Amino acid sequence: MIRAWVYIILCSDGTYYVGCTTDLEGRIAQPHEGTYPGYTSARRPVQLVWVADFADVFQAIEIERKLKGWSRRKKEALICGDFELIHFLAQSREMRERREKRARRQQDADPS
Repeated sequence: MIRAWVYIILCSDGTYYVGCTTDLEGRIAQPHEGTYPGYTSARRPVQLVWVADFADVFQAIEIERKLKGWSRRKKEALICGDFELIHFLAQSREMRERREKRARRQQDADPS
């Protein structure tokens, strides 16, 4: 199996770039050197803000695809390590509203 990393880069324009690589040092150096054309090369300087390693490149690719679909807020929660917020943001709006209504009803019913 080939070891791989999934990473999030903060670009100079404030956007996040999610990627996957088998050569983390080389891949992170590319935008700084201007040797790799693409999204990050036009948004230099960049900063590595999150990284995770995987023993299996296929698992890393799967995680990269999931993270690319996440909202900015959810990516920021991951960067900060706020797993409770990630869980909250993963729920649908309808589910969050039902949970909040249930909590309000419990507060109203509590006589203390």
